[in-house]
Amino acid sequence: MQRLWLADGALEKTPRVLIHRGAFTDQSRAGRTVPFKLYYPDEDGSLPLPVVFWSHGLGGSREGAGFLSRFLAGHGYVVVHVQHPGTDSALWEGKPGHPWDVIRATKIPRKTVLDRYRDVPFVLDRLKDWAQDNPQIGQKMDFSRIGMSGHSFGANTTQILAGQQIGRGARAYRLHDPRFRAGILYSPIPAYNRDEGLETVYGGLSIPLLHMTGTKDESPLEGFGWERRREVFEHSGAPGQYFMALKEGDHMVFAGSRGKLGGNPLRETHEDLIRLTSLAFWDAYLRGDEVALAWLRDGGVQDWLEKRALFMARQNP
Repeated sequence: MQRLWLADGALEKTPRVLIHRGAFTDQSRAGRTVPFKLYYPDEDGSLPLPVVFWSHGLGGSREGAGFLSRFLAGHGYVVVHVQHPGTDSALWEGKPGHPWDVIRATKIPRKTVLDRYRDVPFVLDRLKDWAQDNPQIGQKMDFSRIGMSGHSFGANTTQILAGQQIGRGARAYRLHDPRFRAGILYSPIPAYNRDEGLETVYGGLSIPLLHMTGTKDESPLEGFGWERRREVFEHSGAPGQYFMALKEGDHMVFAGSRGKLGGNPLRETHEDLIRLTSLAFWDAYLRGDEVALAWLRDGGVQDWLEKRALFMARQNP
């Protein structure tokens, strides 16, 4: 199916989208309960549909980035938002002070971080069984075409599941999940174990990735900017790597919220660019759309973006 994403007209109307919320409990992890939220198209269309996972940033929840997931679901995807206990909005809810200040003062245990990484494969496992018991939604899901994505800490989660190294030296390991065919990193996170060598750390990334950031995308916690985020793209070991930096784009535009940041006069424009480029990438790598792939690979997307963003494509590791 040829898309209208080659023109801004694709943004004028999004078909009706339905939502389902639920939670799965992992008895193997002391009864850890992982909430999720599904976005899916109301109309059946051509079934089954590719499935895209979304992981929120530190202090976020399954309710974030609705502007993006509604758009993707309206254009033929089932989008699964996973909420990670211990790194979600419970960090700051009901506590005095601004959420960002509360989060900065909170120490996140390593086990909590690892639990976050393991939440996504766990939800995917359970969702496949759930889909059989809930065919009204489950029939829409094609578990042979799955993508992974997320914002900030969720981008880091995507990086880890895509094969980025964890740890150093003899204690280094990976949590790569080969079921994910492609991924999008919204505000990718540069690695902390840099003494291992960037090619070693990122070389295990094994799937096509779209890396999105902005020229004002500074980390609310560590302060690094978009130049550091770009290193994930530059050192990834997989073919099919794409990098987009929104001109004047900030950290929170990908989450659909503002945090401590002030108003962004380019927010609507940036959200449109995020939606369309994301859809093109998923169409290329989860639907096998050759037109979308050529648009990304051969310069069409940069012509469309004009001066609104920088775009680069790299096909070889």
